[in-house]
Amino acid sequence: MQWDSCYTHNRVGINSQTKDVRSQFQRDYDRLIFSSAFRRLQSKTQVFPLPGSTFVHNRLTHSLEVSSVGRSLGSIVGNHMSERFETSNKVAHEFYKFDLANIIAAGCLAHDIGNPAFGHSGEDAISNYFTSSEDVQFEGQSLRSYFNDLEWHDLINFEGNANALRVLAQSFQGKAEGGLGLSLTTLASIFKYPCNSSQIDKRFKHRKKYSYFQSEKGIFQQIVDGLSFHEDADCGGAYKRHPFVYLVEAADDICYRIVDMEDAHRLGIITQEEIESLFFGLIKEVNRKGEDMDRNYKIYRGLADANAAVSFLRAKCIKALVLESADIFVENSDQILAGEYSSTLVDEIEERSQSLQKIQDRSIEKIYNHDSVVEIEIAGYNVMSEILSMYIPAVLKTNRSAFDKQVLKLLPAQHSDYKNESSPYLKVMGVLDHVSAMTDIYATDFYRKVKGIEISKHRS
Repeated sequence: MQWDSCYTHNRVGINSQTKDVRSQFQRDYDRLIFSSAFRRLQSKTQVFPLPGSTFVHNRLTHSLEVSSVGRSLGSIVGNHMSERFETSNKVAHEFYKFDLANIIAAGCLAHDIGNPAFGHSGEDAISNYFTSSEDVQFEGQSLRSYFNDLEWHDLINFEGNANALRVLAQSFQGKAEGGLGLSLTTLASIFKYPCNSSQIDKRFKHRKKYSYFQSEKGIFQQIVDGLSFHEDADCGGAYKRHPFVYLVEAADDICYRIVDMEDAHRLGIITQEEIESLFFGLIKEVNRKGEDMDRNYKIYRGLADANAAVSFLRAKCIKALVLESADIFVENSDQILAGEYSSTLVDEIEERSQSLQKIQDRSIEKIYNHDSVVEIEIAGYNVMSEILSMYIPAVLKTNRSAFDKQVLKLLPAQHSDYKNESSPYLKVMGVLDHVSAMTDIYATDFYRKVKGIEISKHRS
């Protein structure tokens, strides 16, 4: 892998390239932002429950902000990288100067697109259904016995990152070939964990989770081969990250660490005084560009509105972290390209910033363990488990009851692999496509209706 060949215009499912005033990577961004999968993020939980009287971030607003930060990171790094090729390679020079920012912005839009309802607890709820139902019998056969080891690993470790590739690139019934038809480069930028579910090893950052289900193995291989990923010498079939992943990941890390605190302040969970101490501390510690702190204090103290004051500090923190992350990427670019960089950009900042460490600690203590967050996680477990316990037996059985047949009428056509001679794994993946696409509100309403808590009324 080289800097002038680690990108390509080739796309999943599309062989020809149509002419357009937009670059190939601007088209990726546009296809994502107009997709129904992206729009559904507006009703999926980021951290705090939706909806509420106080506005907090959902998955869609989070992804838009991550994309904005990612574009800035891509622009800064792209301008630096373009200088390497100013006289030697015009194509590479123009790519880094004009298009790296588009790729990072598009990757940031896509990074959460595979996450189910109810935040990360939705992933755990799906995984828990299969783990807890392993020995449940369907027509004299245990649930576990329907699947081989690799397939079972996917199901008991359901992963939003892997589901993102499926949502974006799989050819569903009645849909376009290759999903959204994104470029291999944009898809590669979201592979934080380029391995399968059986290769998870939390000792290594690039294998803490996984990036593809067995159903997308071929698509994944097309991408890593097309971009010459470095294979992980210690784990055959696993790969080192693509360099652009580090910028997408940094944009996400920056936003959730800072913006979650802003949301917590709006909800009265964290005081303005604590935000002031932590955010000013961070800005001072990450101040390689010579930020004028006296001016910052003056502007902050002149803002009488508490939310506006915290928003000002949030913006300054994000700016400082973006500039520092870009510098770290450039300083470590040779290691990153070779697949030898073992940290993340924001983790490296955190190692020398006590304030950023404290922000993370306070987020875990006061935000991620807040009663409202725990309550939505428990609700998510119950809702998702009940929905799966209705669908999974129905698709796996060969002699379906009248109830099973009625249940399957509710499964959308593009997810109805149970009608074909598909493997049990693909039939179940079709169910998970439907369930993971549900928003918090839709899943809750659906649960209430099928449980008889709320009866649907015909509307004339």
